[in-house]
This record gives sequence, C-alpha cells and structure tokens, in this order.
Amino acid sequence: MASRPVTPCTIVAGGDPYLNHHAVLDLRHQAEQRRPDRETIELDATEATQYDFDQAVSPSLLSDAAIVVIDNYQNATDELADAIAAWLKTAADEPDPSTVIVSHAAGPKGKRNLDRLVRAGAARQDIPDLKKPAAKLQYVRQQFERRHRAVTPAAAQQLVGVLGTSIGELTAMIGQLCDDFDDNPVDLDRVNQYLDANPQVTGFEIADTALAGDTGHAIVLLRSALEQGAEPIALVGALAAKLRTMAKAAALQSGEASPADIHDNPWALKNARRQLGGWTSAGMGRCLCLLAWADEQCKTNGADPAYALEQCVEAIAAKGAAR
Repeated sequence: MASRPVTPCTIVAGGDPYLNHHAVLDLRHQAEQRRPDRETIELDATEATQYDFDQAVSPSLLSDAAIVVIDNYQNATDELADAIAAWLKTAADEPDPSTVIVSHAAGPKGKRNLDRLVRAGAARQDIPDLKKPAAKLQYVRQQFERRHRAVTPAAAQQLVGVLGTSIGELTAMIGQLCDDFDDNPVDLDRVNQYLDANPQVTGFEIADTALAGDTGHAIVLLRSALEQGAEPIALVGALAAKLRTMAKAAALQSGEASPADIHDNPWALKNARRQLGGWTSAGMGRCLCLLAWADEQCKTNGADPAYALEQCVEAIAAKGAAR
C-alpha cells in the first residue's frame, strides 16, 4: 500500500475556476489510486451539513474510510467548518483516516472558515488566477511543453487573444492543435488555419456573450463571423451544443438526472451551472426549439439562416423569455 499523505485534508484555494477544478480532479485521482477500495463521496458545501460530513468520513459497509470531495467550501456554514476542523484534529492520530479534498473558490467569501481548516492542520494548495496576459502566455507555453511541443510567441499571443477569457477552452484548443498537427514549434499560420477552420470557437464566443445578456455585442459577433465566411450551420451547432450542456446542468441541479446519466465534460457542466441563473425550463425549451428551426433554415433553399441565427441569439440573451 502506498504511503499516506502528510495530512488527510487538502484545500484547493482560489485561482482560475478551470485550474481549481482540475487540481481537485488530480488530487482525487491520486487518492483513488492509493486506495481503490474506498468509496468516493461528493459533497456541496452550499447544501451539506456537519452531519453529512460526519457520515461521509465514518466507517460504512463499503469501507472503513472514504475519499470525500467538498465543493464550494466558500459557502460552508460555521457548523460544517467546525465539524471538518474537529475531524482533522482526531484524524491526525488515526493510522489510515479518510482523505478529504476541499475546493474553495477565489474571493474573500468564506476566508475565515478556510483559515480555520489550515490552523487545524489542512494543507493549502493555492491556484494561480491567470488574470494577467503574461501569466496566460506562460500557461500556454507550459501546456505545449507538457506535450513535448513548442509554440512561437506570435502563435501563443493569438491563442490568448482569441481564447484567453476561458482557460478551459484555451487548454482544449492546445490539446487539439497538438493532436491534429505534428508541427514543432506550432506557429501563427497553423493556429490561424485551425481557428479559421473551426467555427465552433466563434460559435462558443457568441453563445457566451449572449448568455451574459449582451445582445448587441453577440449580434455584432454573429454578423462578423458570417461576413468572414463561417458556415451558418456550424454556428447553429456550436450554439446548440452550449445550450444542450446547460440543459444537462439544469437536469443535474434539479435532481432530474444523476451524474451517471450525464455523459459530458465535468468542467463544461460546472461552468454551465454558473450560467443557469434566471433560466426556466420553458425558456430553455424555447431556445432549443429555435435552434432546431435555425438548423432547418440552414438546410432549406431560399431560407434566411442569418435571420434565424439572430433570432436564436436574441432568445438566448433573453434567457428564452417570449417577446
């Protein structure tokens, strides 16, 4: 059996949400590799009580200890924080206690409860926020290096300029570039070739802008993409993919579906949950119906796919509310 970690509890603190999420996944994977016999239990501190935590770390019929992953610790109650801190003090004397991984989002909220766990003996792993352009460029270079590749400065700048607002999409694009091309280094022409040939990048940007409620900017982006030769049906596909992920996130949030039922990128689902505020089932359904109609317009001679796309963007920006 692998040696136990120095502390049974690690806090993944702040930083970029995508990097925070993946740091938690890495710690979870390491814990599951060390103890594959243990049950993994997920708790959301927004809803979890001290009793939920006590039950999670207690012996069960399945195993004598567990791997407990706590999300949104910034929303934890004082009682939940007290329970984790009290457990930490006793776990230090146990030969093989449960493993607890805590995710705390960036910002001052919940800092007192975070500090309480550190004082009780939890390890703290600080995540970079990657807000500055120089930090994003360094991240791009590191991602290529991890794949034993290099990238030219101009290509790195272009990637950050196009996708720098979403580290998750930026990381995915780097992975796709390395998978699809053998160039070393990857240069600006290759990056532009890939971005120009991949209208989903533009489609996701349009969708994110519309989801933020900025109708005017989203329409400008849409018209610009069409003028530059993006295929309307590809843009419809990107918008629909974004909305389908949000529909899955809504089903998870409402309890209509379980994680086992949803086959989608965990990061995309987590990000989609943050965008659900103000949406209703009826609004989501209306937008999906409009996208199906727009898809049909793209395939019908004499139709106006540009108009159909604008109708979809306006509906998404209004969260599906009927005008």
